Amino acid sequence: MEVKILGTGCPKCKNLEKITRDVVESNGYDATITKVTDIVEIMKYGVMSTPALVVNENVEIKGRVPSADEINEVLKKY
Repeated sequence: MEVKILGTGCPKCKNLEKITRDVVESNGYDATITKVTDIVEIMKYGVMSTPALVVNENVEIKGRVPSADEINEVLKKY
């Protein structure tokens, strides 16, 4: 699965990236995590408020930092 963290580098964006990496590692998901910081790329996803979590090109969460449990529930679907 391909996971993208959309954000410009603010503390919330960094927090989402850390939590997501922890969830992927602790659950053994086969995932590639990339960070997208280019505002033009972020806007291509229709995201106006960061951070955002994108899984396999689907925007799943945007504008907030979810809990680890919530991220796990999203990733389980893939």
